[in-house]
Amino acid sequence: MNFRLDHVPSRTVKPREEGLTMVMDKGLSLRQAEDLVDASGHLTDLVKLGFGTSYATSRLKEKIALYQKAGIKVYLGGTLFEAFIARGQFEDYRKLLGDLKLEAVEVSDGSIDLEHDVKLKYINILAREHTVLSEVGSKETGILISPAKWVRMMNDELNAGSWKVIAEARESGTVGIYRPSGHAHTTLVNRIMAKVPGKDIIWEAPIKSQQTWFIKQVGANVNLGNVAPDEVIALEALRLGLRGDTFFEYLPSDIADHLRQVKPDARAGTAKEEEDPKAKAKAK
Repeated sequence: MNFRLDHVPSRTVKPREEGLTMVMDKGLSLRQAEDLVDASGHLTDLVKLGFGTSYATSRLKEKIALYQKAGIKVYLGGTLFEAFIARGQFEDYRKLLGDLKLEAVEVSDGSIDLEHDVKLKYINILAREHTVLSEVGSKETGILISPAKWVRMMNDELNAGSWKVIAEARESGTVGIYRPSGHAHTTLVNRIMAKVPGKDIIWEAPIKSQQTWFIKQVGANVNLGNVAPDEVIALEALRLGLRGDTFFEYLPSDIADHLRQVKPDARAGTAKEEEDPKAKAKAK
């Protein structure tokens, strides 16, 4: 970047602990992965090879090496971890991580019923050799977890060795920390933010409105995940207040108030009141 703007928030730089962007790779080709690295590798901290897609991906080792060379932590989706656990193949999974030369690993229980103490043991074992990201929350619609339990599980997993805990939303953004409409469970999220350090949480936010909501709640350096490969730069613009949804977040209030546009319906309402004596009287 060779120009400067005032009133733009300071962003952390790679390698970083906060302000992370995690991209969901659901089966990109090697060429598409190269394009991702070329266009936005400098903004991408993590790449998740979504759910079990790595099992069906050709040239997998080459793609992993490509991401790693760009300074991006890459890891297999938690669903694949669960598939190995469901089949009693944990040691095979550990061998796979070594064969693929993966530094990072995800531990989740969003699809299977896994005792939390058992999940903590897996985290502890894997954390001895890998950077562990553990996911909290169910992928199934209608399964509700109390805010207190979310907080307890997140803190227990961090204490067991997780580098970050991921707040589940699925790639659709309609479960876990979100309602089926895609709107955040504000009470749940607020309780989590009050009890778990923000730098330790990655909020899955695949939809722009969800990304906007978290940026407005937490700030430009909130950790966000499940970002589409072609949305990384657009998300960065959102973080920096260089997109309509967050345009006035970082401008001084006197400038923002002066420049903020009045919505057309608000203008229409004002005009109608001026023309209609009854409406004007009611407004008083």
